[in-house]
Amino acid sequence: MDMVMKLGAESPVVIFSKSTCCMSHSIETLIRGFGANPTVYELDKLPTGRQMENALVELGCQLSVPAVFIGKDFVGGSNEIMSLNVRGKLKQLLLRANAIWI
Repeated sequence: MDMVMKLGAESPVVIFSKSTCCMSHSIETLIRGFGANPTVYELDKLPTGRQMENALVELGCQLSVPAVFIGKDFVGGSNEIMSLNVRGKLKQLLLRANAIWI
């Protein structure tokens, strides 16, 4: 879990995904739509991807991907990100994390 937390804190927005996951792609597209440039780790292409996936489940991800960190904090998966967006709070989080500017 330490490696996931460390990677999650390296950039204003970090997404752990899989190259074949349509929800991961959708969340990445949504965040990029605000002008953010997330760091994306595709777990199915990393040698330690399986261990990282297990650590994400330990953090509370219902499904292991997508898992999103914003401003060094674990925010959650696609449900949490979509909910934040619908409530108008995703942009605020991205601004506070210095992932985007006005």
